[in-house]
Amino acid sequence: MNVTTNEFENHRSYLRGVAYRMLGSLSDADDAVQQAWIRLNRSDAESIENLRAWLTTVVARVCLDMMRSREARREEPLESAAASPAATNVEDEMQLANSVGLALLVVLDTLGPAERLSFVLHDVFGMSFEEIAPIVDRSVDATRQLASRARRRVQGQPAPSNRNLDRKREVVDAFLAAARGGDMNALLAILDPEVVIRGTGPDIRGAEVVASRAVQGGARAAQAAIIDGDIGVVVAPRGRLTMVLLFTIEDGKIKSIEAVTDRKRLQEASIAVA
Repeated sequence: MNVTTNEFENHRSYLRGVAYRMLGSLSDADDAVQQAWIRLNRSDAESIENLRAWLTTVVARVCLDMMRSREARREEPLESAAASPAATNVEDEMQLANSVGLALLVVLDTLGPAERLSFVLHDVFGMSFEEIAPIVDRSVDATRQLASRARRRVQGQPAPSNRNLDRKREVVDAFLAAARGGDMNALLAILDPEVVIRGTGPDIRGAEVVASRAVQGGARAAQAAIIDGDIGVVVAPRGRLTMVLLFTIEDGKIKSIEAVTDRKRLQEASIAVA
């Protein structure tokens, strides 16, 4: 099998998606894909029967090494990307983060390297545990358990007493959609006249003021998530969690929004994909 540049390029977008979900940084993901290209050029390409599977395995191993190295240095993924001379375009990264799901990226970032890799390869890209086990150097059963633990973290457990979760989700989704669309009327329809935002300095009060702030912010880096068993919003520019918003909703109206930016509280929050 003679592997050409075009054949590799046919898989680049897919490989980039795999690496990005594992690393949470577009710059690092592109580095991992480039490493796969280098290793392919150094290999006996004619002996490769399934190029996509081979490249996926190589990218996964590179990503695992990068995650473990990052963990050893206690390095946050996007800090290294931002500091790099070859830092990727912010707009590209925002688009990719939104397509993957900001909430999912935030939760994935709380997983250990082997858990994250097992979950991503199996649940997102459909690889078998038999294929994943050699990559993480675990038995098939142990790899299945890694993915299962990760899945529980991603899905979370809503509070049993919260019977209005679906309705709250509708209100929060409507709030985000109106903010993104700059629809003041839609925002005013779901904001209590005396709504208050706390946690961003002096309290911000009144539906008109809050709606104006929401429109200005645009909610581009915001997405609904389950936070401590209830519906809230994660704010994660380029997939990096910087704030969560906690809502008090009564009779379909938002009564208050608490903005949490304290790093310790963010780390302690239980976040799952809504």
